[in-house]
Amino acid sequence: MEDSRVGRLLVSLRAGLAASALLISQVVPTFAGSVPESTDPIKLALNEWSGQHITTKVAGEILTRMGYKVEYVTAGYVPQLIALGEGKLSAALEIWLSNIGDSWPNAKATGKVIEIGPLGLAAREGWAYPEHMKEICPGLPDWKALLSDKCKSALATAETLPDGRILDYPPDWGQHSARIIKGLGLPFQAVPAGSEGALVSELKASVLKKTPLIAMFWTPHWLHNEMKIEFVDLPAYDAACLDNPSWGENPNEVGDCGLPVTEIIKIAWSGFEGKWPAAFRFLKNYTMNVDDQIAMMYAVDVEGRKLDTVVSEWVGKNEAKWQPWVKAALQE
Repeated sequence: MEDSRVGRLLVSLRAGLAASALLISQVVPTFAGSVPESTDPIKLALNEWSGQHITTKVAGEILTRMGYKVEYVTAGYVPQLIALGEGKLSAALEIWLSNIGDSWPNAKATGKVIEIGPLGLAAREGWAYPEHMKEICPGLPDWKALLSDKCKSALATAETLPDGRILDYPPDWGQHSARIIKGLGLPFQAVPAGSEGALVSELKASVLKKTPLIAMFWTPHWLHNEMKIEFVDLPAYDAACLDNPSWGENPNEVGDCGLPVTEIIKIAWSGFEGKWPAAFRFLKNYTMNVDDQIAMMYAVDVEGRKLDTVVSEWVGKNEAKWQPWVKAALQE
């Protein structure tokens, strides 16, 4: 009887272990081969904004599932370039060329930091408006709709009369709207918002009360998950726009164009590929979809959910997106 009970216990234990192994294999896939090529941690830079944290931690989660050890290191946006050149950081995965100035070209010129490809994040920056503005300024998104007296009058405030108001970025973010207004000869004034929070509050209030508003804004931002925001189609940016009056819509002014298209790239320490070749190939393939990032930003920034939980859930539900990047990285 005792032997029979022990036998049943062993059978049950083996079945439990088999089930646990199956569950683990389903949750955390394992990959054959020489990965990881080095047991040293891949150190990924975390910068100052939540979208970058999402981009980085999604990549880190997948690298971990591939078998790599990953560490996250909080780093300043520009100072991280020095750490990357020295190999103290391995990669930074969301570099906006529109706001890093000459720091990136200078770092790239040393050969110690390299570009590993576009992130694929479809960013945009410019004058934005809630959907109901199409009734107030017929003809939107064409910028020429702003020339109408109806549109100007609707957007005028006590501060800007008789002109209309364009709500601009906070003062320390750089003032683009005044240049565009002057360049295109628009009957508006640029009024800076006090903060990002103030900018968001005005957009939300405009939707709620159906009040007129055009504001400098950008995507990706979690607000796009909460309300529909469209962009004014300004004349496409060209470098000549800034210093050649004969270029563009207004032959008497410079600045008669919108903002440049934002390029977002991934960069790495120059020794990364030699040390972790499959991981390097994965990061080269890796992209971040703007809608996915916005949804995760909303979950973290608005709903207050933990970043690591949101990232882990996304990775678990989206194997069809990232498994091809992993397979391609491991097959080369």
